[in-house]
Amino acid sequence: MPVPVPQQRAVPAAETTHGADLTLLVIEDDPAGTFAVPELSSTTGARVRVRTARNLTEAGRLLTDDVDCILLDLDLEAAALPTGARDDEPGYPEGLAALKHVLRIAPRHAVLALTAEDDAERAAEAVRVGAQDYLFRGELDGRLLSRAIRYAVERKRADTAQHQLTESRLRAQENARLERGLLPTPLLDGSDLAFAAHYRPGRSRALLGGDFYDTVRTPDGTVHAMIGDVCGHGPDEAALGVELRIAWRALTLAGLCGDALLSTLQQVLEHERQSEEIFATVCTIDIAPDGRRAGLCIAGHPAPLIARQGRAAHLLPYEDGGPALGLLPHARWPRRQVELGGSWSLMMYTDGLIEGRVGQEGTQRLGQDGMVAMVNGRLDQGLGGEALLEAAVTQVQELNGGELTDDVAVLLLERDEARIRRRGGSATRSRPGAASKTGAQRPPL
Repeated sequence: MPVPVPQQRAVPAAETTHGADLTLLVIEDDPAGTFAVPELSSTTGARVRVRTARNLTEAGRLLTDDVDCILLDLDLEAAALPTGARDDEPGYPEGLAALKHVLRIAPRHAVLALTAEDDAERAAEAVRVGAQDYLFRGELDGRLLSRAIRYAVERKRADTAQHQLTESRLRAQENARLERGLLPTPLLDGSDLAFAAHYRPGRSRALLGGDFYDTVRTPDGTVHAMIGDVCGHGPDEAALGVELRIAWRALTLAGLCGDALLSTLQQVLEHERQSEEIFATVCTIDIAPDGRRAGLCIAGHPAPLIARQGRAAHLLPYEDGGPALGLLPHARWPRRQVELGGSWSLMMYTDGLIEGRVGQEGTQRLGQDGMVAMVNGRLDQGLGGEALLEAAVTQVQELNGGELTDDVAVLLLERDEARIRRRGGSATRSRPGAASKTGAQRPPL
């Protein structure tokens, strides 16, 4: 069956918001042919092209992408309605079957409802159902129609933009809830150690980056902490970081540590990464139940910083570290024994904290030495816990002269032996992460 050629009538140009031509599709089946589109006035030089369809089937053929607005006669005869466009479907008032069908086949188009003057109630119902506006047949003139077309098109655009904005906000809220749920909750119930963390992804408007960290206490009283960094900054790297963190927690709770744990974690990385060029740096530490000793493993990651009571902060030994995960298939990661002492603060961090630029011209990096000096300055001010981490990250950003482009994760564990003795050596029974919020467990460094 041949497709009918669109019926177009040249009319004087109509005024439009953007001065661009518009196309109006008129759907009406007046058998007497008495209905006619009035002459449209113009002040801008834009034109309104008019197409006419006698039924909804023909309208479907003429409904091309260049149609901007549809003028629908609500009094279409039942014979003009295609199968499925009847009034017996729930949710639509009587006499609006044609409108229902048009809204279904033209969801992105502006729609004007045309009806008689004594049918105001149905006209208002048409707007409630989805039309942008309504017109009375007896009052229709060129000026009114020109204005109604412009209004309907702009209102449809505004409605579409608002709908897209709402969907975007809902997706953003859903993503935020998802990413917040993927951030770790430290499992430290029963430990005498205070915990704090600061996390700032480098991706714009993201909550999660390629950096990851976690802390758990196993049944024997050992506190295990880990921090890592997947190379890259996109959502794939963030997802891989989450997988590695969850795998580390599972392996730790299963009793693995040191080289055995990192070897297994490398297998997870090799199976889950998108390409063989992806690698991850990791630093793990397991603190003995008495809090005075720890085992340290470094896989291509910056060494932790420790501040003991009455002494300046310095880096833990890192000469015996192994390569980053994913670089060498049969690498080994030796575990170094570290003496912590009675009261101490241990800070683990990713390279986003030390790779920011400093100096007037911004050509130098802060580096580990600069970070150690900066942290010592904050410790001299009596800062600890979350306040220390927040101040350190803020100062790094100020030295950089603006937002940091890399992900930043910082984890702080603290032990105050004097406080433990005052409490008779009893274990802290607060919920996980509570110390990072109150700051009450900071040792006097």
